[in-house]
Amino acid sequence: MKSLPCIELADAQRIAAAAREHAQNNGWNISVSVADSTGHVVLTERMSGAPLMSAEIAAEKAVGAVRAGKPTMALEDMINNGRTAGLQLPVTALGGGELVLVEGAVAGAVGISGLTPAQDVEVAQAGVAAA
Repeated sequence: MKSLPCIELADAQRIAAAAREHAQNNGWNISVSVADSTGHVVLTERMSGAPLMSAEIAAEKAVGAVRAGKPTMALEDMINNGRTAGLQLPVTALGGGELVLVEGAVAGAVGISGLTPAQDVEVAQAGVAAA
């Protein structure tokens, strides 16, 4: 049997706080969601002023990154580069979902929504850095 790392609530809170701080420092309002290694959402927060739907999209990005085993921007890039069959993937193919890796294994992911794809990725990476 193999043991794998898994984000717990305290980890999710630390990741979300770092992402939220990065967004606030840039004057941005975001939603942040953190999923564990099983693809279940551990935490979701929506800052005041963030689009209402962004909370659901952030959760879909976090879960999608875990399920795909890669950042969701890779999926968005695939579609934007002409592989439109990717629109049929059972995940949200929008940038802003970033994996949290521990010794090369997926421990979970963070999803950010409310900004441009590049900004969502930037904020998500700030969250990952706090993991």
